Amino acid sequence: MMVLLTVAGALTLASAADSFSPAKPKLATRDDEPIRRWRANRFGLFIHWGLYAVAGGEWRGKEIPSAAEWLQSSGKIPAAEYASLARQFNPTHYDPAAWARMAREMGVRYVTITTKHHEGFCLWDSEFTDFDIVATPHGRDLLGPLVKALTAEGVDVHFYYSILDWHHPDYRSAILTDDDRLAYDRYFEFMKNQLRELLTRYPQVRALWFDGQWDSSYCENPEYARRLEEFLREIKPGIIMNNRIGAGLIGNIDHDATGRPFGDYNAGFERLLPHAGSVPLYDWEAGMTLPENQWGYRKVWSGHVKTAPELARMLIQCASQGGNFMVNFGPKPDGTFRDEEQAVARGLGQWMKQNSEAICGTRGSTLGKPRWGFVTERVAKEGSRTLYLHVLSKPAGKEIRLPLTLAQVRNCRLLSAPNRPWPFRADGEQRVVIGLPDKLDPIATVIAVELNQ
Repeated sequence: MMVLLTVAGALTLASAADSFSPAKPKLATRDDEPIRRWRANRFGLFIHWGLYAVAGGEWRGKEIPSAAEWLQSSGKIPAAEYASLARQFNPTHYDPAAWARMAREMGVRYVTITTKHHEGFCLWDSEFTDFDIVATPHGRDLLGPLVKALTAEGVDVHFYYSILDWHHPDYRSAILTDDDRLAYDRYFEFMKNQLRELLTRYPQVRALWFDGQWDSSYCENPEYARRLEEFLREIKPGIIMNNRIGAGLIGNIDHDATGRPFGDYNAGFERLLPHAGSVPLYDWEAGMTLPENQWGYRKVWSGHVKTAPELARMLIQCASQGGNFMVNFGPKPDGTFRDEEQAVARGLGQWMKQNSEAICGTRGSTLGKPRWGFVTERVAKEGSRTLYLHVLSKPAGKEIRLPLTLAQVRNCRLLSAPNRPWPFRADGEQRVVIGLPDKLDPIATVIAVELNQ
């Protein structure tokens, strides 16, 4: 028995054979050109780089069991002692043009780089602190050349900035006294000054990725979050910000009492994805590490290390659920990437070179989640629609039955052979049937199904 379903204006046929579940339309905090561009990008590279790369997860010859970028806190290292790492930070092999070329060839559309992590060290020459790149043997801005190189490669630039700061003398994790309030107010002005500096010195930046908002000094005083967001939107109208800029009246972080994310989108999917087949209500982004829990460079990785095929399938899933996906790399202190990261970049790039149209510029399909893989959808300005069937495994019968009629389908094509039409037919119930190649791509075989308007 078949049931007629109407989902977001699209007529579909639900059948037990392929078990499509209808997608739920999402809400949006905004829908202007900058956020539409952000959505269309879909695939990003997260780069965590700072003094923690010098230590590589070790302190005084001892391995500190935690994420490398949390070394100062996990190792209980005094700020002044930790700051001595600046004298050893000299990325002599840093090649921003090579980084940008790798990003483009990897298929990413944007790069988010840490400008200042929790350690407080700044990768640019800041007017407002001496704890920056000028205090190192390198002595030169790291961000400017990278911004220029990424822009030349057509890759968008996003900046990460930590609200939390273990180095600044005025930072307070909690405001318990009047003196704490005065100190944190000074730190807040410092933070505003640095963010203004970043947005005006590097006008190409399209988004800010905040972190470290969980200390009670910030999250239990939502006035700071409100003032900071208003300040940044005045400096750069259209700037995109993740939800970690926010704080709620009852001490919530990330979202308000109704579940609506602060800022412009939900960045809470850290090293995890939504349940396959679900559709988050708001714009969202997932960030994924290669090892189990390392963002910054660590000399020794332990546990499971994700491969390019694993990460590509996560990217596919995110796109099918209307979300963005960032893969994280942690450069070495010399400015190069480790072999595992370079291998992942090449593997993802090979698949994206052939299949990027099924990821970038797409949205989650109203067809929902099939058993054999995922579906993304592209809607052109004139209204034409293309479905992309990401086939991860062959269903019984080695063919796919779609909840569509022949009259709805203009043609099909295999993205691995784009110049050759791919055959399709109707079954006895007038559903579209598409056969599969004898051998599937080890990541996903993608079939484009172009629909009649």
